[in-house]
Amino acid sequence: MFSYRHAFHAGNHADALKHVTLLATLRHLMAKSTPLTLIDTHAGAGVYRLDDGAARLSGEAEQGVARLQALHQARVSEENQAPAQAQRAQAATKEEANLLWDYLALVAGFNSNASPGAPWRVYPGSPFLMHALMTEPGRAAVHDRLKLFELHPTDSQALAAHVAQLEAGRQVSVARQDGFEGLKGLLPPPADRAGSRRALVLIDPSYEIKTDYARVAAAVQDGLRRFATGVYLVWYPIIGRAQAHDLPRRLRTLANQAGRPWLHATLAVGAPRSATPAAVPGAEPARPGLTASGMFVINPPHTLAAGLRAALPVLQEALARGPHAGWTVETGG
Repeated sequence: MFSYRHAFHAGNHADALKHVTLLATLRHLMAKSTPLTLIDTHAGAGVYRLDDGAARLSGEAEQGVARLQALHQARVSEENQAPAQAQRAQAATKEEANLLWDYLALVAGFNSNASPGAPWRVYPGSPFLMHALMTEPGRAAVHDRLKLFELHPTDSQALAAHVAQLEAGRQVSVARQDGFEGLKGLLPPPADRAGSRRALVLIDPSYEIKTDYARVAAAVQDGLRRFATGVYLVWYPIIGRAQAHDLPRRLRTLANQAGRPWLHATLAVGAPRSATPAAVPGAEPARPGLTASGMFVINPPHTLAAGLRAALPVLQEALARGPHAGWTVETGG
């Protein structure tokens, strides 16, 4: 049950899709100066070293955020050389800049102590990205709250230690608990002084247990019953498993039944040709690992679809590893 460790996958293409979507959604919600309750049901360790044994062993960050760092550095260089032209280019691709470049700038901020041009060695998970936005100068006075759940004993301990270094007090809480169960006690969120209730829920289990797919759908269904106006973001892997194929359809049905709008985005990076068939007859084919994933958002910002349609082609081009790379964005409700 506890074999999955996100440290092996931190900064890969799936994280890029998840975190670009999460940050774009949060930016939109934070344009309104009323508090948010932010909930991460499967928080992991919170922040990761890309130069430790796990990340180096998998090499996924090298095929993910390391490639994106090159994009970020090229953009910064262009801005330094020709600020006026760069500003015009940003204005022409505003939605893309608000998503992809915002994400990369935040990751770069966690590596600000590194030498110029040095590879990024720190990757912030969802909890630390959400906390970064909560505590920005223009937002800190609002006093959003972040609720984190992690059941894995090692990752839960690491998460608690990392959060303690933030010195966030009661604004951030960590519970070693099943996030599916913990979520029930947080919805609906408490109202602020003006009676407003707002919450964002991120659900991204490892799916190492097949029942996770059904539990995700059940958690969303229960969440919509308790708090229909909440924003629910679900990450899932696109793999050859019936449950994975069926999950977005189940989520779409739940959103439609609740009368709520939805967005479904996918990103596929493909696999090298050598990783698909066996190179030698009778030999085991090389395993390419996860090559695609999806994000399903219920009650998405109205700006999210356009932003992703601008950002995902850039991500695909930067992260593609072979045939069948691609992206999609669908909306409804």
